[in-house]
Amino acid sequence: MRRKIPSTAALSAFESAARHQSFTKAADELAVTQSAICRQIGVLEEFLDIKLFRRGRRGVMLTEAGLIYSRQISARLDEVERDTLALMAKGGQGGTLELGVVPTFATKWLLPRMPAFASEHPDITVNLSARTRPFLFDDTQFDAAIYAGQASWPGTDSLFLMRENLVAVCSPSLGRVDWRRATLLQLSTRPYAWRDWFASRGMQVAGDMSGPRFELFSMLAEAAIHGMGVALIPRFLLEDELRRGVLVQAVSHQYLNERSYYLIYPEGKAGNPALTAFRLWLGREASAYSAAMGLG
Repeated sequence: MRRKIPSTAALSAFESAARHQSFTKAADELAVTQSAICRQIGVLEEFLDIKLFRRGRRGVMLTEAGLIYSRQISARLDEVERDTLALMAKGGQGGTLELGVVPTFATKWLLPRMPAFASEHPDITVNLSARTRPFLFDDTQFDAAIYAGQASWPGTDSLFLMRENLVAVCSPSLGRVDWRRATLLQLSTRPYAWRDWFASRGMQVAGDMSGPRFELFSMLAEAAIHGMGVALIPRFLLEDELRRGVLVQAVSHQYLNERSYYLIYPEGKAGNPALTAFRLWLGREASAYSAAMGLG
């Protein structure tokens, strides 16, 4: 059965005109005449039987239907372009893996290790996109995701990577930390983090929920580097700072909380060769890191 899909020329003209809110700028971008853009938009509106633009003295504006459609079409064209570039880059060989990732984990732990994967598998391209919350794989282009939380997404398989290991760090200029007087830097989304950490050491400290609050771990780390107090941060985020000596552990204590990291992928993609290669490599890297850190 023939698909009910407009021509790509009409969709490209519409996407460009919608993005620029201008037929003239769309014509310049696509290297065609303004009248050609007008014709393609007219063809698309006739095909849909819906007005996408309002014409006025000051130019064109998207209708409400046009605004919604433009966002949807833009996303689809981005996917087609990405798939096309991936195919062109590999000459039809190898594979491409679309991976949704927790941004901090990807930046601080995964990316420094990715050159090793690229060296082992030069025919596989791994594209990373930030995702912080669960999603339905059917609604995205992702082949897999690295997620912090529970590995209980419906219709998926998972690979356990590691538990989150929180360590207390500060600037070496602070010297020995007196927990009764220390400024405890707080993460806004984890108000009980310090209380749980102290409990894991068999301690109770008054004012464990007091102190400056920050939204991101990266902010906590910078505040600690500049001597503002002691921060509680996952160890994998701090490898570079600890190696350079701009941060030190306030005390040699590891706290494995309940937050764990997993590679999650749809059951139907378990046999994908690129995903299989990445899963095996990632599992080895995570196991080696956990062993080196004494995490078991």
